Amino acid sequence: MTFKLRLSAVFANPNCLLGRRNRHQLLVTLLLNVATFSHGLGVGWMSPVMRDLQTEQSPLDFPVLVSQVSWIGSLVGIGSVFGNLIAGLLMDRIGRKMVLFFIAIPHTTFWFLVYFVQSVEFLYIGRLLAGVTGGACYVVLPTFISEIADTNVRGRLGSIILLSVNTGVLAGYIVSTKAGYYSSPPFIIILPIFYFICNFLIPETPHHLVRKGKFEAAKRSFAFYKNIRRDDVKAEDEFEDLKHLLIKEQTEKAKSFDYRDFITKPAFKAYASAAVLLISNQFSASFCVTTYLADVFAASYTTLDLATCTIIIGVLQIVGNYVTTLLCDKYGRRILMLTSSLGASLCLTAFGTFTFFAKDGNLSAVGWLPLVILSCFVFLCNIGLVGCLFVVLVELFPAKIRSVGVSAFVVILSIFVFLTLKIFPICMAVWGISVTMWCCSGTTFLTFLYFCFFLEETNGKSLLEA
Repeated sequence: MTFKLRLSAVFANPNCLLGRRNRHQLLVTLLLNVATFSHGLGVGWMSPVMRDLQTEQSPLDFPVLVSQVSWIGSLVGIGSVFGNLIAGLLMDRIGRKMVLFFIAIPHTTFWFLVYFVQSVEFLYIGRLLAGVTGGACYVVLPTFISEIADTNVRGRLGSIILLSVNTGVLAGYIVSTKAGYYSSPPFIIILPIFYFICNFLIPETPHHLVRKGKFEAAKRSFAFYKNIRRDDVKAEDEFEDLKHLLIKEQTEKAKSFDYRDFITKPAFKAYASAAVLLISNQFSASFCVTTYLADVFAASYTTLDLATCTIIIGVLQIVGNYVTTLLCDKYGRRILMLTSSLGASLCLTAFGTFTFFAKDGNLSAVGWLPLVILSCFVFLCNIGLVGCLFVVLVELFPAKIRSVGVSAFVVILSIFVFLTLKIFPICMAVWGISVTMWCCSGTTFLTFLYFCFFLEETNGKSLLEA
C-alpha cells in the first residue's frame, strides 16, 4: 500500500514526464524523434563505412579517394541548409505537421541510393538528402515540441532531440561494424516508413491552429497534449488564456512587426549569444569527431580496437544527453553550458598533447588514454554544447523575432556543419591531429569566457515573453 501511495505521488508530481499531464507530450516527442534517431543512425553508419571505402576491403566496385570522402562527409551540411530553409519557409504556412510528413521522403531516398550505389555521385546525393532531413528536423522539431510542452518539462523534452540523434549514431556505429554494407539498408528503411505512419496519429500544435483561426481544432489539440477533458473548466480557462495571448501576440506582430524589431538591444544580445552558441557547438569539433571518429582514433596512437572504441564513444554520447534531460530543467541551462565548454576545451588540449608526444615516443603503455580523453570530451560536449543547443537557441530570442531568428541561425549552423566537416580532415592531413585539436580547444575556451560573462539563464522563460 505504501509503495502504491509513493508511486501515485511520483506520477502526481507536475515535473514527472510520465505523469498524467505530461504523458501525451512525452509519447508524441518520442514518436517524432524516430526521425532524429534514423538520421543519427545514418550519420553513425557512415563513419566506419567512409574509412572502409578507402581500403582494399571496400564493399563497392569503385575506388573512393580521400578528397571524395571529405565531400561525402560534408555534403550533409549543405543538405541541412536546404532542409532548414524549406522547413523554415513552410512550417508557418502549411503547418508543422505537414513539414514533419515531408521529412521522411529524403531520408528514405538516402537509404535507397546507398543500397543501389553505382558511383560516388550516388553517395554525394544520398548524403545531401540525409542532410535535408536533419536540417528540417532541427528547425521544426524544437518548435513543435516547445509548443506542445508545458514550461516545467520543455527543457527535458527538447533535449530528447539530441539524445535520440546520438542513440541513432550509436546504433549506426554498431550496425556498420557488425553487419555488411548491403545487409543494413533494407531493414533500416523501415524506420522512416514507421515514422511517416505515426504522423497520421499526431495532432497539429494548438499554437499553429490558433494562429490559423481553427479554434475548435486547437481546443482538441490542446486537450490531447495536456491529456485533459475538453469540458474541464480549468482546462477551458487555460486554453482561453493561451488563445488570448497568441491572438494578442499575432495582432501586435501584424501591427508593429518591422525591421526595427530586429535592431533592438534584446535582439542584438540574442544574436551574439546565438552566434557564440553555434561556434561552440561546431568549432569544438563535437560533430567532426562523431563523423570522422574512426579516423580520429586511427590517428591517436591508441592500442585498443577501433570498433570497440567507436561503440564506447557512442554510448557516452547517449549518457551525456540523458544527463542533460535530468539536469537542464532542475539546474538551468547556463551551468551546463559553462561546464561543457570548459571541460571540452581541457579534453581537447589533453588529446592534442597526448598525440603530440605519442608521435615521437612510445606511449603504448598508456595506449588506452586517447579513449579515456575522448570519452570525457564526448560526455562533456553532450551535457551542454550539444544537448542544450536547440533548447537554448529557441529561448534566446524575443517572441516577435523568434521564428525568423531561430530559422536563420539554424541555417548558419548548417553552413558551419559543412565548413567544419569539409576542413577537419584537411586540417588533420596538413597540420596533424595535435594542432587541429589545440585550435579547437582554444576556440572552445573563448566561448566558455563568453558564456561566463554574458550568457543569461533562460530556464523557466515563457515562449510568449517579449
